[in-house]
Amino acid sequence: MNVVKISLANLKEKKLNSFLSALLLTLGIGMISLLLLLNKQLDEQFRRNIRGIDMVVGAKGSPLQLILSSIYQIDAPTGNVPLAEVDALRKNPFVKTVIPLSMGDSYQGFRIVGTTPKYIEHFQANLAKGQIYNASMEVAIGSKVAAMSQLKIGDTFASSHGLDGAGEAHNDKKYKVTGIFETTGSVVDQLILTRLSSVWDVHAHGEEGAAKHEEHEEHDEAEAGRQVTSALIQFRNPMGLMTLPRQINENTSMQAALPSIEINRLFSLLGVGIETLRALALIIISIAGISVFISLYNSLKERKYEMALMLSMGATRTRLFLMLLLEGLMLAVIGYFSGIILSRVGLWLFSRAAEQDFHYSLRKFTILPEEIYLFFAALLIGFLASVLPSLGIYRLNISRTLAEE
Repeated sequence: MNVVKISLANLKEKKLNSFLSALLLTLGIGMISLLLLLNKQLDEQFRRNIRGIDMVVGAKGSPLQLILSSIYQIDAPTGNVPLAEVDALRKNPFVKTVIPLSMGDSYQGFRIVGTTPKYIEHFQANLAKGQIYNASMEVAIGSKVAAMSQLKIGDTFASSHGLDGAGEAHNDKKYKVTGIFETTGSVVDQLILTRLSSVWDVHAHGEEGAAKHEEHEEHDEAEAGRQVTSALIQFRNPMGLMTLPRQINENTSMQAALPSIEINRLFSLLGVGIETLRALALIIISIAGISVFISLYNSLKERKYEMALMLSMGATRTRLFLMLLLEGLMLAVIGYFSGIILSRVGLWLFSRAAEQDFHYSLRKFTILPEEIYLFFAALLIGFLASVLPSLGIYRLNISRTLAEE
């Protein structure tokens, strides 16, 4: 007697019950798997991009908005601040690096960011082709920008006012592509980087303003009256964290936001939703286990005569016990692998939406260590759900059951 074949035949015979049990397990395991994947990849993306950035300064408003717009480029800036105030931070003994950023325009939805070469150094972005911009209106573009916009070295383009690509085009002043970055896995992949003076020149009134700034060096860009969107700050020592944020918030027109604190706050807010979904997934899996239990319990009642006949023909109770147990384990395995496939489909759909809206990709489909534990958890649920009804085999009275039929 082939136990596996008989177990499969029994599952096929009870198509509706088997499908319902497997479906519930698929949904529960799929939800937990998707949450694990999203949590890991979002955490990696967020942690990777804030590495080495101790503080962000910008216009007063929401600290989280300032962090999201300045580091991750996924929100609108809080406004502009005087470049003179930002440059004053360079003289502070607690400050190691100041990287000013100027935003406001985009091309095909990709943000154009005016900054200094230190921004490129910070994210360790290397050029795949061409060279770094050396003059106003020259740009180096991220790998994702190059792939999706089809821009090449030497191409020119006009930016659009605003960050969604739907604003008025600055057709009178065009950028020229001088370099394309290698894929870094950071926010640089989806940015168009240029000099601070380029952003000012695009918004300057008249060609005189453009000519005036074209030859300026990095420190000459700190002219009176000029503004930037924000600045990324790295401290020289922990004392900067203790003193600078409060000083900036109280004594300047800027606000200081700490990425580590704001991102932890964001994840704590997201964590409520994630925990709710995880609890829902566990409830669904529990219902699936109950469904398997009821299905096998009813199956044993319906097939008592068949079981008694098999026992009378030489089959052992242990063999029949294993046959019923195997049915529950098979449903668990089917539910697990279907759930893993479902979670990958969900991750792909989520990644498409994130890429369309924010140009972030979440496409690591490898099996996580936690998902291996999830497999054993699924087997345990299948085992517990099937072991109790399967024990009924040992209480089956062969002669009475055959006589009743």
